[in-house]
Amino acid sequence: MTFFRKAWIIARKDLLTELRSREMLSTMGAFAALIILLFAFAFDLRTGSTGSTARANTVTPGALWAVIAFAGMLGLGRSLTSEIDRGSFDALLLTPVDRSAIFLGKAIGIIIFMFVIEAVILPLFVIFFNQPFVQPAIILIVVLGTIGYGGIGTLLSTMAANTRLREVLLPVLLLPIAIPALLAAVKCTSGALDGRDFSEWANWFGLLVAFDLVMLGAAFLVYDFVVED
Repeated sequence: MTFFRKAWIIARKDLLTELRSREMLSTMGAFAALIILLFAFAFDLRTGSTGSTARANTVTPGALWAVIAFAGMLGLGRSLTSEIDRGSFDALLLTPVDRSAIFLGKAIGIIIFMFVIEAVILPLFVIFFNQPFVQPAIILIVVLGTIGYGGIGTLLSTMAANTRLREVLLPVLLLPIAIPALLAAVKCTSGALDGRDFSEWANWFGLLVAFDLVMLGAAFLVYDFVVED
């Protein structure tokens, strides 16, 4: 059985488990919808309100990535916690599967969950903020940002899940490391939303791609040591 086949089997198992329970997706979805509503009314960005367009162009890129980051963190926190509590993650480690394949499978699972939630988040931003978030450039930025965030989040959630303060430790570890990706994603989203030429935000896009490559590569290399500890 090939490396990628093993990783996909692990990801498929996580997806089927979530489809039966729907605990993680319902939690992430409800949280994301609530935060979007709060942003819409707190910043008076409702469609048709006076000056809403100018404020929306400034605020919505950051609001979008705040929702994605915190909804994703909820999913990351729950993804391994239940498995570790049941002992199924320890059983998985006893199988003759490369640790990097386990990492890839877990990362694919959480990234797909985030994609599902983002498929709801983006239309909600269009509805509440009257901004063209559903466009190829922004979708590409969201995909790249999610891959990097979900990948490094999978590594750090594994580290945090084995501690007594896992609910507190995950955001403490994840947010500082993810800041470059989140900042780059916000800048790229803002540039695409405003219709600016790609050359004006190409450096931020390059930073986002570099973050994905570096962090995913590092996670592949160190995941074996993380699960052994």
